[in-house]
Amino acid sequence: MEKQNIKSNQNKQLLLISFVLICTSLWLAFSGFPVQARPDAQIPTGSVATVTSTPSGPVVTVRLDINQPQINVRAGPGTTYDKVGVLLLGQKAIAKGRTMVGDWIEIVYEGVQGGLAWVHSSLINITPGELPVVEPPSLPTPLVTVTIDPTMAAQFVVTVAPTRLPTYTPPPVLVIPTYVQEPNNSISDKLPMGLVIIGLAAVGIFLGLFALAQGR
Repeated sequence: MEKQNIKSNQNKQLLLISFVLICTSLWLAFSGFPVQARPDAQIPTGSVATVTSTPSGPVVTVRLDINQPQINVRAGPGTTYDKVGVLLLGQKAIAKGRTMVGDWIEIVYEGVQGGLAWVHSSLINITPGELPVVEPPSLPTPLVTVTIDPTMAAQFVVTVAPTRLPTYTPPPVLVIPTYVQEPNNSISDKLPMGLVIIGLAAVGIFLGLFALAQGR
């Protein structure tokens, strides 16, 4: 019986030691205890130099006081050249050259053929500096040349024959007839008609009164 008790105590001690070792290993794993790595597994921690450069020469900046959200970037110094992109307000670009008059500025513009484009000087501010005069590129050739077929054009030409105006003929002379009043010897012309009517009425009244007086 005593041997069994001793063996049981030993097992308990082993279990306790095992539990302590397991807890210790877990604590080391989660507590960030530094682990020594092999020399051949280390990565060198030297600083890498960063290459930085500043643009040489003048720099153009799109003006903020223009009444548009962006400006056009063209393939050449003029509105006849194709538009190849835009610059936003406040955006900067390196200036490479100018036209003879100086109205257009050549800038570095990535993404186009040759990496160069043009902007108008009235839309940008440019830092002081010398800009060489650059020969502008040739104008683009139109893809389609408009030609007019003379035979087809002749079908739309209408020739109007001249019309002669009629000859002016003066109207005949207007003749106004004249009438001669003939003398009238009738009684109505000698006596006024109103006087005749009044006379007849007076005679009729007089005769009526006379007839009444005779009947009494």
